[in-house]
Amino acid sequence: SRIIYPKTDDQRNRLQEACKDILLFKNLDPEQMSQVLDAMFEKLVEGGEHVIDQGDDGDNFYVIDRGTYDIYVKCDGVGRCVGTYDNRGSFGELALMYNTPRAATIIATSPGAVWGLDRVTFRRIIVKNNAKKRKMYENFIQSLPFLTSLEVSFQLHYFSSCGMGIYLGIKISSRLKIYMADCFFIVESGEVRITMKRKNKQDVEENGAVEIARYSRGQYFGELALVTNKPRAASAFALGTVKCLVMDVQAFERLLGPCMEIMKRNIANYEEQLVTLFGTNMDIADPSA
Repeated sequence: SRIIYPKTDDQRNRLQEACKDILLFKNLDPEQMSQVLDAMFEKLVEGGEHVIDQGDDGDNFYVIDRGTYDIYVKCDGVGRCVGTYDNRGSFGELALMYNTPRAATIIATSPGAVWGLDRVTFRRIIVKNNAKKRKMYENFIQSLPFLTSLEVSFQLHYFSSCGMGIYLGIKISSRLKIYMADCFFIVESGEVRITMKRKNKQDVEENGAVEIARYSRGQYFGELALVTNKPRAASAFALGTVKCLVMDVQAFERLLGPCMEIMKRNIANYEEQLVTLFGTNMDIADPSA
């Protein structure tokens, strides 16, 4: 049965703000996310209070609303502080996901508040959803030609480093400025339109944008800026509803090293397209072009 804890508008807003960057929630659809938010309850804590204790059974998953918290892990009978949370973050998911005792103790070091999600709701929505989508995306990623040079273990690490972005007929690059910096995209469904403006020193906006490509399922974009370490050379627009797997620059560099030469070869293809469209390659690796 669905659990609902009534909330004021202020509580709902604070909860949404606290949850917006939680990785476990990234792959939930709007209805699932709404159920999670409905089921979460506010818990006020005092300085020195133990929110969870190492060795206990897992009851709730917690998202921090406010306050500071120390993370203690006991080894050979001695507890050591191994980290802290400062007004953001989440904890408690491992015991719920893997049916194991709590792996650490979390102690509040100031008055604060956390949002709790009960074990049953967590497993019903988040664990099952992530397992289902993980299998689906593993199959999808393993079907991508440019990833065939990676070992299976690297392909699975690739999936773990990806988030899901859903775009509804908007300029994807403008959405990036809101929640992500430089990223690499693979189209999971829908179609993306890539455009480029010819810029010159006399009149930067003299010429309108020209479509240079369209990408659909299994194709990727955004790698040029990451390979050349330069600003974006083109804009990407979602045509209708588009779902993309999204990888940030750190994960891109760490995991896709074996594919880098393939991506560098694409620069020559881009330049050929630009010569056809504009009569010049416009030096796409040069941000001043």
